[in-house]
Amino acid sequence: MDNEFVNVTLENLADEHLCCIIRSKKPHQGITAKREWLADRLQEGHVFRKLNEKAVVFVEYAPLETAWVPIVGENYYYIYCLWACGSHKGKGYGKALMEYCLSDAKKTGKSGVCMLGAKKQKAWLSDQAFAKKFGFEVVDATVDGYELLALSFDGTTPKFTEDARKSSIDSQTLTIYYDMQCPYIYQNVEKVREHCEANEVPIDLIYVDSLQKAKALPCVFNNWGVFYKGKFETVNLLDIGYLERILKK
Repeated sequence: MDNEFVNVTLENLADEHLCCIIRSKKPHQGITAKREWLADRLQEGHVFRKLNEKAVVFVEYAPLETAWVPIVGENYYYIYCLWACGSHKGKGYGKALMEYCLSDAKKTGKSGVCMLGAKKQKAWLSDQAFAKKFGFEVVDATVDGYELLALSFDGTTPKFTEDARKSSIDSQTLTIYYDMQCPYIYQNVEKVREHCEANEVPIDLIYVDSLQKAKALPCVFNNWGVFYKGKFETVNLLDIGYLERILKK
């Protein structure tokens, strides 16, 4: 099965389909932003492995030290995403991708692999029940229900930063922290911005454009974090219905 996959590199980045459901044949600003973000990350040991076709089948992970998340630990990999969707689900692709990541971690002498989860599965987070089948366990948690899952090879464990545990900010304004790790983020930011402008809803959109900013975030984060009235709401991208429910609180 290994020959069915390809790793994205600086050499093939411009030509490879980046796996999410976006199928536009025209230039897409979210995909362009993702390629630019990924070009810098690949030089830091970031791995993007995908089925060698236009499908939502891929794993994306990075050394925890350079992963744009407020999680700390020594010598771990952090999994941003692991997906096998649609007609490709149930064919063993997800298992193959997870096994590749774990094998890579062991070959490179990592202490383990970790990923973001939650007590209740979130739509934009990879399947934590699937990860637990490989031995991932909850090693840290926040008061608002998010969990850090890890598979440790040597008994050490990573943890959320103290800033991530705050889950609150001083501002009462709708506030969204975001980076360009996901191709959907650009269009989601624009959709939320337009809705707020049309409805005169104050909003602060804070672009996380460095590792230092990501590690210092006041909430758990995979590429997106929403606050309202000073309280952390979600890591999920927002459709307008979800946004309206938050604003009614």
